[in-house]
Amino acid sequence: MSKDNLNKIQKDAIELLSNLIATPSFSKEEDITADIISRFLEEHGSETMRSGNNVYSLYKYFDKDKPTILLNSHHDTVKPNQQYTRNPFKAEIEDGRLYGLGSNDAGGALVSLIATFLYFNSIPDLKYNVVLAATAEEEISGVNGIEALLQSKGFLQSVHVENKEFNQWSGIVGEPTGMHMAIAEKGLMVLDCKAHGKAGHAARNEGENAIYKAIKDIEWLCAYQFPKVSDLLGPVKISVTVINTENKAHNVVPPECSFVVDARVNELYEFEEVIDILRLNLKSEIKPRSTRLRSTSISKDHPLVKAGISLGRNSYGSPTTSDKALMPFPVLKLGPGDSARSHIADEYIYIDEIKEGIELYIALLRKCLL
Repeated sequence: MSKDNLNKIQKDAIELLSNLIATPSFSKEEDITADIISRFLEEHGSETMRSGNNVYSLYKYFDKDKPTILLNSHHDTVKPNQQYTRNPFKAEIEDGRLYGLGSNDAGGALVSLIATFLYFNSIPDLKYNVVLAATAEEEISGVNGIEALLQSKGFLQSVHVENKEFNQWSGIVGEPTGMHMAIAEKGLMVLDCKAHGKAGHAARNEGENAIYKAIKDIEWLCAYQFPKVSDLLGPVKISVTVINTENKAHNVVPPECSFVVDARVNELYEFEEVIDILRLNLKSEIKPRSTRLRSTSISKDHPLVKAGISLGRNSYGSPTTSDKALMPFPVLKLGPGDSARSHIADEYIYIDEIKEGIELYIALLRKCLL
């Protein structure tokens, strides 16, 4: 690829990201950004298809007998927090930084993967098919994002997958990792817990205070350490993030106290094991909201990972969860930007990070596809 062609690809990607920043795309409200992405791809010679607010495009020379690599990132964003000093929907470049909501998480990775897909889309006889998917609802782990796309009849027919068996598939999910390789990822399980007491008058020695019961369970959670520690992902991490009662009166002993547990689970535990341990040791009622987002990993011997290692990319285990958890095949999490900037006020990504991201994505995939 000539320097001029690379510069054009990078320039177009940055312009696309600026347009996406200027268009609100909160989870479940991504229809207009889906239109923008579809139009961009079609203007660059790639036919697009759509399932809900998920946009996808297939390699021009798709061959159902070849294995497939999915390039995926999301185009939904969280809502801007109250500490923003800039207009979150105004893309501004200052001191080499592109500011705007979703610029870092995960706009930079998304447009870099789109640019990479377009680069390979014009090259015949690749060893793998390449499929691009710009998906919705990642920020809320929603059911209408990548999970729905991979199960949709239209998508499965277009990529010639039968019985939802992706045996010959692997993928890259674009998230801000500094272009280093997250080869494993902790699972996320949210637990709704409730301590039960007995109502009574606060002025008399009546009732059983559910808050006190909840505190005892929370103290146990703070102190307990799960014995199996992963070399890649470290220990299971338990955090109590919400606590409340429905009491409105100051003089009533609360009969119930609810609290929420955020559990980040390594690959050495099944979610059911963690729940069993907690139920054995806590008096509070425990109900998991969902068990979909389980720990995942990709082998260091996988061609994508080996290609990244040959380019000097480090590998690590990620404490955060992404759509990687919802893909039934090996997936590498890799992208420009810094995870620490995700969801902060005045979010930004460096222009050079996007340029480097495109170059590295292309270099990595050339080692696998050509």
